[in-house]
Amino acid sequence: MTDTTAAVPVPSIEGTLLERMGIELVEVSADHAVATMPVEGNTQPYGLLHGGASAVLAETLGSYAAQVHAGVGRAAVGIELSCTHHRSARSGVVTGRAEAVHLGRTLVTYQVVVEDADGRRICTARLTCMLIDAPA
Repeated sequence: MTDTTAAVPVPSIEGTLLERMGIELVEVSADHAVATMPVEGNTQPYGLLHGGASAVLAETLGSYAAQVHAGVGRAAVGIELSCTHHRSARSGVVTGRAEAVHLGRTLVTYQVVVEDADGRRICTARLTCMLIDAPA
């Protein structure tokens, strides 16, 4: 992963949902974040990419970017996520791109677009995180 803002360390994903779903962070900064996720293993029983998988990818990207914006000693916690699913994917890899909509002192909002390998939009999501003091 390319960490464009080195001030906030990126924790290991070992043993997390990200590892289980095969999410690979490509780039993370306060302004944007990019990651990929395989469709295989993240489908619903009919063989389509599960809408919840797209939501996990979206929340992951927005949360990582929000944490970079929050900085050391602060924490980003998701408070609202909405997803619109435009089309399905049956195979390959999807890519999520989060772009900052609002970077405030206590709230941040990101729009996340998930696309298939052909650049077709699979999902559009919007995530809002609250920035709080990190737990001791």
